[in-house]
Amino acid sequence: MKICAVISEYNPFHNGHKYQLEQIRRLSRCDKILCLMSGNFTQRGDIAVLHKYVRARHAVECGADLVIELPAAFAASPAEIFAGGAVHILSSLPEVSVLAFGCESGTKEDFLRAARATLSEDKQFKATLKENMKDGTSYVKARTQTVLSLNGDIDEALLTSPNNILGVEYCRAILASGAAIEPLPIPRVGGGYADTALFKSFSSATALRAALKDPDKKTLKLLKSNLPANVLRDLSSYREPPYKQAAMCALLAADPETVMKCPDCSEGLENRLRGMAKSNPLYDEALEKVVSKRYTLSRLKRILLQNLLGISRKEVKDLLEAPLYCKVLAVTRREMPELLAALNRGKYPVLMRKSDVGALKKDALSCFETDARANALYDVLTGVHTNEFESVIV
Repeated sequence: MKICAVISEYNPFHNGHKYQLEQIRRLSRCDKILCLMSGNFTQRGDIAVLHKYVRARHAVECGADLVIELPAAFAASPAEIFAGGAVHILSSLPEVSVLAFGCESGTKEDFLRAARATLSEDKQFKATLKENMKDGTSYVKARTQTVLSLNGDIDEALLTSPNNILGVEYCRAILASGAAIEPLPIPRVGGGYADTALFKSFSSATALRAALKDPDKKTLKLLKSNLPANVLRDLSSYREPPYKQAAMCALLAADPETVMKCPDCSEGLENRLRGMAKSNPLYDEALEKVVSKRYTLSRLKRILLQNLLGISRKEVKDLLEAPLYCKVLAVTRREMPELLAALNRGKYPVLMRKSDVGALKKDALSCFETDARANALYDVLTGVHTNEFESVIV
């Protein structure tokens, strides 16, 4: 069996995602599509608009064959760890031979060339990087500037457009791990990754999430034209949960040493964040006071999320090297025996029932416990009642 994987959040699943699955089916020439999807919290440092099992069901109902969970320790981390953790899991499955991802531009060769350039950190690279960070530029932006200045054949858009950045990180992780996985870039349609405007049929998830918070008649019409009917139905009762208040409470309750251990925290950010929270209890206003050229809003939001979930830098580093697991969220009934057999031919245990947790070793068990904690916190914040084993069979 030949499987094409796609790393996703589906927050929420929309027409652009359905189009991508159709293109994967057409272009990859694979037998099955596996989605490795973030759980109840996302890489931007936010709570998901719908429970992970609901979003996984949407994916299977709209074209995927199988959805497994990207552990929270990776899902709530910066792009390099997000991609590295995802490829770490996918490379454990021998039948995953292709990794598809959305992009703004570029061919497979373009992405691999850019990824190789980011991996070549010789003395000249390190010296240039250090120079580019002197004015307060963040590490990621400084690295981009360095790669472009030393590699004239790389298109700047590959390292500066949101989906392209993740695509390069996926390729970087594939090359670094030696995984036998072929990249498959698929051009996006409609609104850009961070576009806040609603379009007729293909709006970004960012725009759709914003529209859900205070929809008027026009917005409701656009939501209907942008979302598959099953997704629209499940979002009809959406209410924004008190996640921001919970994140601020956790920040104020934590000691500085704990916050300092978060994967995205460095250079005394724990003190700046806690100090700002004490003087301004409003989540958005407090974070805006700390945002700078070096510290992006997404990074600051992830620190608060990492603190809430209890994710540490050391834990994430260890998990990138550790044997983990494949946690099934949703699967098609017709293909289930064949797909579960494919998962069981992989290196890691397959989790579908509570009893399966007994097969997990030390690091994998710690990783799972973080996922279970994230699930419980989501339930408290949304009033949803689930357990950690409600795999959806469609």
